[in-house]
Amino acid sequence: MKKIMMCAVVLALATTALIPVNYANASADDSQDPHIDGNAQFPPTRWHVVRHTFRVHIPKNSKEISQVSIQVPTNVTLSNDVDDINVENKNGQRIKTNVSVNDKTILLAFTEPVAPDTQLEIDLKNVKRVTGGNSYFYRFFAKFAGSSTQTPIGGASFRMGY
Repeated sequence: MKKIMMCAVVLALATTALIPVNYANASADDSQDPHIDGNAQFPPTRWHVVRHTFRVHIPKNSKEISQVSIQVPTNVTLSNDVDDINVENKNGQRIKTNVSVNDKTILLAFTEPVAPDTQLEIDLKNVKRVTGGNSYFYRFFAKFAGSSTQTPIGGASFRMGY
């Protein structure tokens, strides 16, 4: 019985070792919908004030975006200083954006619609983590140029380890 159990364990481990690792990639260029790339940055720190960075990908088959809104988790508090929120393209060039913060919603209204085939990096500085949980979920919405409807484009979820 021990030999059979040992063979089963060895076979299971060998099978697991032979399976190739593939990572999910949310930035398929053939998509028509903007989305959050899977590589948001959440520093693994125990500090009370942190910085969160998100990447929003607007595929080449998408429409232009005029606005992005972010619903902030209840267990974080944002700075009221709009200079603590930066939006750049993947080349590090700042995107002209009118920023407003209203309680738990950030509104990023672009002075010119953002063209398809663009990757935005949204950097939130001085985010205060409130005690009472170590799991955070941000929800993202976009308005397409010429439309007044907000369309959900995804979310970013993470846990802080202690």
